[in-house]
Amino acid sequence: GITVRPFKIKTCRNNCIFCFVKQLPKGLRKSLYIKDEDYRLSFLYGNYMTLSNITPEDKKRIIEQRLSPLYISVHTTNRTLRNRMLGNPKAQDIMKELKFFSDNKIRMHIQIVFCPGFNDGRELQNTIKDIYKFYPYVSSIAVVPVGLTRHRKLALQPVAKDEALASIEIVESFQKRFRKKHGEQIVYCSDEMYIKAEKTFPPLTEYGALPQIENGVGMVPLFINQARKVRIPKGLPHKKKFLTFTGKSFYPYLMKFIKRLTEHDNVNITVIPIENEFFGGSVTVTGLLTGRDIIKALHDNTDSYEILIVPDVVLKEGDNVLLDEVSLTDIEEATGLKTAVTDGTPQGFIDTICAF
Repeated sequence: GITVRPFKIKTCRNNCIFCFVKQLPKGLRKSLYIKDEDYRLSFLYGNYMTLSNITPEDKKRIIEQRLSPLYISVHTTNRTLRNRMLGNPKAQDIMKELKFFSDNKIRMHIQIVFCPGFNDGRELQNTIKDIYKFYPYVSSIAVVPVGLTRHRKLALQPVAKDEALASIEIVESFQKRFRKKHGEQIVYCSDEMYIKAEKTFPPLTEYGALPQIENGVGMVPLFINQARKVRIPKGLPHKKKFLTFTGKSFYPYLMKFIKRLTEHDNVNITVIPIENEFFGGSVTVTGLLTGRDIIKALHDNTDSYEILIVPDVVLKEGDNVLLDEVSLTDIEEATGLKTAVTDGTPQGFIDTICAF
């Protein structure tokens, strides 16, 4: 057979003000500390890159091999501000890079990490306007709030409600124009932005083909839509007692669906919202929960339950290990519960319950 030699990952030379990797404490999976900046990982896995270390040879290869789409972190098109945000005075002129790929018909999905006081307001408007020049090769633009852990060293502030609302207002004004002109919105705010703004999500139909769902754009509206449509079978097992957990931001949406399940057929399932003590209270997504926080939160809640339903987003892909190297076996031993992994969709929950 053919043996594919693993390639050496190109690493990031930036010193971004919001870098999540730099905010990580010790004691996590080793792979989490790798700051990748590699066009191959961007093409293969949808990893975002800033194009800061891209060479003429890399660009030639991208064009020759048609490595499209690419996922690019722009943040701002103001070169001085971008270099400051990247902590890299020698970073490439992003507008020239976007033009190069657009001219060569390489599709791009763009990310803007929204940092209050830096790329908000007029800067955000200008950035969206500038990036739009490369439509249709810029296929989508996502505006996501900066993620901050309690281990951060720089005095960046989390996105507040009024700041989230202001960013949504800017994005929605562009969406209206783009929808009128092209029949699609092109630019989107992530789910977390709507949650921070305490604003209702747009209908799922407005998210198109969900081009940036892996970046948290449209995940919750998709779940809400699936939960509304899913058929709950008769005779769900109600003798077993199930326990599950979620991050604080997703709790209200999961709870609404679980309530429907319990009312439908007396299914005994309880949801625990977990505070992220490891990364800090401003980190509220399920995918960043650690085994230690899960065990701690469940410690006093396991009585009379038999099965713990674990959403797969907390696990390493293809493995039963969490961010802090805690395994499902460790959780079973600590809680006395049997674990069952679900894909986190409404149908996934039903299938997991039916398996018992």
